[in-house]
Amino acid sequence: MKKICVLGSTGSIGVNTLQVIDEFPGEFEVVGLTVNNNITLLEKQIEKYHPKMVVVRDSRKARDLKKKMGNRCEVLTGDEGLIEITKNLDYDILLSSLVGFAGLSPTIEGIKRNKRIALANKETLVAAGQIIEQLMKKHDAEIIPVDSEHSAIFQCLVGEKNDEILKLILTASGGPFLSKSLDEFNKITVEQALAHPNWKMGNKITIDSATMMNKGLEVIEAHWLFNLPPEKIDVIVHPQSIIHSFVEFIDGSIKAQLSLPDMKLPIQYALSYPHRFDSNFVETKLHEIQNLSFQQPDLNKFRCLQLAYDALDLGGNAACALNAANEIAVNNFLERKISFDRIPDLIEEALNKAEHVSDPDLETIFETDRQTRLLVQNILN
Repeated sequence: MKKICVLGSTGSIGVNTLQVIDEFPGEFEVVGLTVNNNITLLEKQIEKYHPKMVVVRDSRKARDLKKKMGNRCEVLTGDEGLIEITKNLDYDILLSSLVGFAGLSPTIEGIKRNKRIALANKETLVAAGQIIEQLMKKHDAEIIPVDSEHSAIFQCLVGEKNDEILKLILTASGGPFLSKSLDEFNKITVEQALAHPNWKMGNKITIDSATMMNKGLEVIEAHWLFNLPPEKIDVIVHPQSIIHSFVEFIDGSIKAQLSLPDMKLPIQYALSYPHRFDSNFVETKLHEIQNLSFQQPDLNKFRCLQLAYDALDLGGNAACALNAANEIAVNNFLERKISFDRIPDLIEEALNKAEHVSDPDLETIFETDRQTRLLVQNILN
């Protein structure tokens, strides 16, 4: 039985992960759960899964939960708790689905312990890909991607050789504004941006999908996951979200992974790899699919995608600055403090003003994240 620690157990990925685990009694044991502040749902998860250790980042709510739990499980608090659970808990697989830069440190602890990382936190590789790559080699850990696009590529590459890859092609739904004109972007509401046509996700990633920054972060992530240069990583808009990504090989062959959009499938694959478990989550009936269409992304309308390529070309700590600026910009949009079309403006200005370091260490990455967040706030003020 594999022991699972779920970082972000009350978010969309975390909830789906627990649903996958429910389908396979005897295969997995939930030993650790972490949340930001949703202790109402966490309490239900504790009652069901009996984890040995949980973390609540909100200190006040952690104190409340500790009083209720008594000796039933250990309750830890804050970022220190995230480090402790990943550093000291006995687990086999770390499902990392924390939102944003907060996922970096605990994921690193899992890597140092030679654990399997089922990675749903893009920002870990975006902000510190070079450092993560070095740590993976040093500690002989493994990352199995949970993002549907990277899982698709991972599956297509089983048994293949890297030097026979011509390019990776990440598919993008185009989000809710694929057909909306650029001059309407300043009128887009939070509610409209959160209404994704295909996927049900958390607020931050849904806004990233609407700006196509999500796809930009995935390009950077793919660069580190699959050890390929940016010019070998393309993006194509595929509104139906049936083909989750392609791999094109040097002989002209193209492999693709298809399924109806359901995050439980890539989650299950990350937990069961190298095996496939039988499940009832997804049944893709090809005869019912009326249309599969593709188009080039409009980089003038979706500037965030181009900014991600720019940051990847710059290298060093540029992608970390991009990620930090995006997190602050998206948060301000969700709080209705800026318009939707201001998001790429803020990111571009931050990228231009942030100090560039070509070969950053981990301390520099954390400082870049901190300084860029302050920079964006100063721009807004």
